[in-house]
Amino acid sequence: MAELDTLDIIVLAAILLGTAAYFTKGKLWGVTKDPYASSFAGANGKAGKTRNIVEKLEESGKNCIIFYGSQTGTAEDYASRLAKEGKSRFGLETMVADLEEFDYDNLDAIPNDKVVMFVLATYGEGEPTDNAVDFYEFVTGEDVSFNEGNDPPLNNLNFVAFGLGNNTYEHYNSMVRNVTKALEKHGAHRIGEAGEGDDGAGTMEEDFLAWKDPMWKALQEKMGLDEREAVYEPIFGIVERETLTKDSPEVYVGEPNKMHLDGTPKGPFNAHNPYIAPIAKSYELFSVKDRNCLHMEVDISGSNLTYQTGDHIAVWPTNPGEEVDHFLTTFGLADKRHQVISVKALEPTAKVPFPTPTTFDAIVRYHMEICAPVSRQFIATLAAFAPDEESKAEMTKLGGDKDYFHQKINVHHLNIARILKSVSKGQPWTNVPFSALIEGVTKLQPRYYSISSSSLEQPKMISITAVVERQTIPGRDDPFHGVATNYLLALKEKQNGEPNPTPFGLSYEITGPRNRYDGVHVPVHVRHSNFKLPSDPTKPIIMIGPGTGVAPFRGFVRERVNQVKNGETVGKTILFFGCRKRTEDFLYDKEWQEAKEVLGDNFELVLAFSRDGPKKIYVQQRLQERAEDINALLEKKAYFYVCGDAANMAREVNLVLGKILSEQRGIPETKAEEIVKNMRAANQYQEDVWS
Repeated sequence: MAELDTLDIIVLAAILLGTAAYFTKGKLWGVTKDPYASSFAGANGKAGKTRNIVEKLEESGKNCIIFYGSQTGTAEDYASRLAKEGKSRFGLETMVADLEEFDYDNLDAIPNDKVVMFVLATYGEGEPTDNAVDFYEFVTGEDVSFNEGNDPPLNNLNFVAFGLGNNTYEHYNSMVRNVTKALEKHGAHRIGEAGEGDDGAGTMEEDFLAWKDPMWKALQEKMGLDEREAVYEPIFGIVERETLTKDSPEVYVGEPNKMHLDGTPKGPFNAHNPYIAPIAKSYELFSVKDRNCLHMEVDISGSNLTYQTGDHIAVWPTNPGEEVDHFLTTFGLADKRHQVISVKALEPTAKVPFPTPTTFDAIVRYHMEICAPVSRQFIATLAAFAPDEESKAEMTKLGGDKDYFHQKINVHHLNIARILKSVSKGQPWTNVPFSALIEGVTKLQPRYYSISSSSLEQPKMISITAVVERQTIPGRDDPFHGVATNYLLALKEKQNGEPNPTPFGLSYEITGPRNRYDGVHVPVHVRHSNFKLPSDPTKPIIMIGPGTGVAPFRGFVRERVNQVKNGETVGKTILFFGCRKRTEDFLYDKEWQEAKEVLGDNFELVLAFSRDGPKKIYVQQRLQERAEDINALLEKKAYFYVCGDAANMAREVNLVLGKILSEQRGIPETKAEEIVKNMRAANQYQEDVWS
């Protein structure tokens, strides 16, 4: 065989390279970039962006930055609303920013002709939200070091603060309080009062509205701002893509990001990137016709997700088809539902909240909280686009009168489409720019559930225990349905043999975008929690969990059963469980019996049935009845856990515990309350509660 000389090799290499280039054009190179596309590449798509606040303000020409610390999306929504109002009313050049996307050692370099706003939710027992952890630890740390070396370091910083909290928690609004205190300690100048919204009292929205008007007045005086008539200016541009259809491979029809669009989703799976998890099994827990409670087991073995007993699982729901249709019809978009559009930010710091190109149907079905309560502020904004003068006047009145809005809207749990249909007597609202809907309707959020399984027993299987929300409301034609739990009910029915489930007349795209969910998959991620068993399994535990508040305690008990099976010794384990009737909604009855067989005298189940006898009995009363035993266990450093309703049950349990300590130890109630507070501070008293 003849040897190849140097020239032959060069020519051959050139031919090979040319061939490779031809076949990879449009795939690996020469790809035409869609100028309107936004891919939502996932959680790691932030490379190349500056983390320097001052640089960002200068390069974007902004003089007001609004940071949010948000767990469920409400704080982010409030931040967006402040940004929009600041621009439209006062001509401020505003931008909204996620706290985790910036560094804070140069807060001292922000000029005093700019303003920084903080909208901060408090999560759980006084903790920062996931995206605010680094900021909070930095600004409240003992040895904070800023770049400029000023004295005091933040003397140039003008700031505004609003907090979102729940008064049923011990550390009510601690985030905004502690951040405000830390900033002022370093010399920063607060403008107006630090506002506090209370989800526990159900007044969050009105607290926000009552706070912001005097705040704007104070800011106007401090910064010398001139108010002007607020005129709607769109933040997003909508471009119809006539050359694309919903079946085009580059069009998002509900996929959360580019990896999912390409059919190659990979971790890390988190709040930006769900795992499409198979549902291993699901079944009904109640034995009554008019109510449902689901047990569902989600298989995470195909992912890198992990969990610890006591964590939360997030379910990414889709909106019911009937509400999607109602929304699209209300805004005159029903005939254009599958029209492909691109959404482009009209100013450099705005973020399109979903990937594009996409369709109107996909946006409304997978990305908008169309079933949620509506703010008065948004109603007032939409008045300008009313189909007639009568509707405009009614919208203006609803937007401006708190009591009238509550009477007509809040008490009936009306969503935006239902409100507008009622106001206009069925006329469509075709004048509303779609940009205004993207800005005004919040992003569809994952729903969080306490995990009811043990990671020791089944590390790759997560259990959910959830009551299906369905409320009959006076003055409303049909019941109010929870978005996520009815979606889960449809999935359960599909898995158990119903080919086209329509629970309570609601239908869902349970097969997902491009049928990738198969009808028995659900998008999820895991959120880690501080609600944990003691590290020493011999410590006694007292658990109070009526209804689905028992979910994490099922995990706790199963954990202790497995520890005993593995040869470990566990401490006394008492569970107080309550429901209506033993024969209807007694959750996991047989499992508690099985636990008793393994744990013996170390496990005790104390029951409270509210409708099984002449008197209503609740877990709080059962706790009081066992006062002597509870006190004895607490003297042995027992851990005390509460899960469930925050406003009534959890608050009353807290009071009963103080009373028990006072009576059993012969101490004043004030001293007993102090002991309970210290238990909380030491993590000996833990809550996982909801409003």
